[in-house]
Amino acid sequence: MARRPRKIPGLLVALALVTAGGGALLTANAAASTPTASSSGPSSAVHGSSVNAMAEMPGMAVSNQTSGDDPDGDGYIMANPPVTGVTPSTYDPPHAYFHEFQAKCSPDHTAPDDPIVYPGQPGKSHDHTFMGNTSTNANSTTASLEAAGGTACLAPGDKSAYWMPSLFKGDQKILPVGPQTIYYKSSVNDYTSVRPFPKGLRFVVGSPVQTQDEFKNLKGTVEGWECGQSYHNWNFPASCPTTPDTQLNIRLQAPSCWDGIHLDTPDHKSHMAYPIATGANINACPADHPVALPMIEFKMAWPVNGDMSQIRLASGAGFSFHYDFFADWDTATQSAMVTHCINGGLQCDPHGYDQSQPAKGAVLDSNYQLIH
Repeated sequence: MARRPRKIPGLLVALALVTAGGGALLTANAAASTPTASSSGPSSAVHGSSVNAMAEMPGMAVSNQTSGDDPDGDGYIMANPPVTGVTPSTYDPPHAYFHEFQAKCSPDHTAPDDPIVYPGQPGKSHDHTFMGNTSTNANSTTASLEAAGGTACLAPGDKSAYWMPSLFKGDQKILPVGPQTIYYKSSVNDYTSVRPFPKGLRFVVGSPVQTQDEFKNLKGTVEGWECGQSYHNWNFPASCPTTPDTQLNIRLQAPSCWDGIHLDTPDHKSHMAYPIATGANINACPADHPVALPMIEFKMAWPVNGDMSQIRLASGAGFSFHYDFFADWDTATQSAMVTHCINGGLQCDPHGYDQSQPAKGAVLDSNYQLIH
């Protein structure tokens, strides 16, 4: 295998951070001195700000810790085999309004761990709420997720790890109730070109150190925090309706174009990119990130309403919301869901079934197992 590059393809990585507002540079020393947001308790620390050259995705702590997936600790984890020779597709297939399926995964445990940003360093992160793989902790690797038997997702074939900063009302930790919706969608026009996630791919969406303006302008932000008829809140709203069915909601979309080479990079972002507009209303992957993968969209709901003055995230204010994804699907199950639902232009539920097109059938049976 070729030696891993020291410069991230297509990006200039220097001791600077390009802010999402565009243009301004923040030196590494200045970033290190930026005040951190409040955490879940005296012993937990927020992610530090760091080197990153992607204006659309504010900085994250750079990995420098050895782990089972990164034995030399340089932050680069290579795909084996890499996906090369791909040209971003600008094909415009027959119109399909939907090209998606749902993963339904419940919160399973919380911990001040982050196996992407702080691998092998338990307790170093702010508190996270983990969904999906029930074994996820600071020492998680591709192999450990694969070996773990448990998942809090409806589909046993989805042992991926999903996590986000825990939400608090004062000192009380509030967890979402029941299965939460994680969409797998196409974000490029050529939905037929989307291929499954490789095992071990991981990334962070957003950043705990982003500003309110950065969160508002992040390409993946969808209407901010929502409750009742209140939308476009870039921080927590002051109050929400007190009706029993009102919850605090947020949606955040991930970049879905992969460089095909790295399962992770030191900033946990630069191996991924959002699609770009190429003209003629075609969204396609950029040339340096040519591989179209499913676009993850978190759609989370917390059972809080009324006075929101005591609501905070373990990472700080509402605009510090971010999440992590660590892929570990059963290969056949994910491939079938992507092929049937995304490539097939369907709006699938967690069974891989589109109720508006029943003749197309389902992918998973009543136990969410692959139908052979």
